[in-house]
Amino acid sequence: MADHATVRVYENRAAEWRAERKPKSTSAVEAFAALDRPDGLTVDLGCGPGWHTAALPNPALAVDAANAMLEMVPDHAPDALRCRADLAALPFAAGSLAGAWASRSYVHLDRRHVPLALADLHRALALDAPAELHIFEGDADFDPFSDDDFPGRRFSRWPEEWIAPLLEGAGFALDSLERLDRPPKAGTLIVKARRARTLPDTVGPQMRLLICGLNPSVYAADAGAGFARPGNRFWPAALAAGLVSTDRDPRRALIDHGIGMTDLVKRATPRADALTADEYRRGLNRLKWLVGWLQPAVVCFVGLAGWRAAVDRKAKAGPQAQELGGRPVYVMPSTSGAAAGYQLPDYVSHLQQAAALAT
Repeated sequence: MADHATVRVYENRAAEWRAERKPKSTSAVEAFAALDRPDGLTVDLGCGPGWHTAALPNPALAVDAANAMLEMVPDHAPDALRCRADLAALPFAAGSLAGAWASRSYVHLDRRHVPLALADLHRALALDAPAELHIFEGDADFDPFSDDDFPGRRFSRWPEEWIAPLLEGAGFALDSLERLDRPPKAGTLIVKARRARTLPDTVGPQMRLLICGLNPSVYAADAGAGFARPGNRFWPAALAAGLVSTDRDPRRALIDHGIGMTDLVKRATPRADALTADEYRRGLNRLKWLVGWLQPAVVCFVGLAGWRAAVDRKAKAGPQAQELGGRPVYVMPSTSGAAAGYQLPDYVSHLQQAAALAT
């Protein structure tokens, strides 16, 4: 969620901030505005006084957490729609946005909460909609700048090598990543991507269990939740095991119960046998990075096929000898309706055993 102290700085000093700053990235926002996109509104996330909003396709949607900033938008973009909102909980219908421009706005979120915020952006964007994010390069979770002339704000900074796995996990196809030096200040990473037809990770800090599927089905990607088919037994088992309280709602599973969700391979396919050995290898490397960073208490693979293909071809269901990212791993049978030989109580037992590893 938005940092209240940072928002207060912008609320209290908005006019002063506009007077002392100059519009940046004007040519970049013009190039972004010219991209092909689906029908719908293009949003300026963290719009400030509306400098960039004015360059977006009309009518643009200006979003900011500070009302004082939104009040200045008509001076620069008189036709823009305005919405006060938190980047971590966008109040837009699924697939309603045609594009998203975010210049130095996600920098004000705790780095560990950015994956869930990007998952929410993925939900709100139409398929193949472009997104451009400008974030700070470095390695800081959520710290002030020592030379900040508007003190009280906090910033996250990202190692350049983290961006590709972050965006892939959030459900975006990364088009390009550029680095803009701003000496003596922190460099800016310019991230250009498009919303892919897949499921975003729902992950964050203090997960007691990270559920890892093999890869999203096309059905699940379009539904917006893993294991979404009516015949799949994951959600009934998770409800019966007491892991979640809301059916087919991965966001609530994370926020309410500390149950995160990801996939070994992010590409959605009608059948898992379309995946390649290279995709398993790349997916395992991304998963190691994710687990090493966020440190869930336990990683639970749903389905033996993924762990066998990527790590141990002789693996059996249950706790595994090999850890992942320094965390224990549990592997359980597939919950697909096509999986023979297992009943709902079997899956409930496996999930309970996986969760017990956390203690």
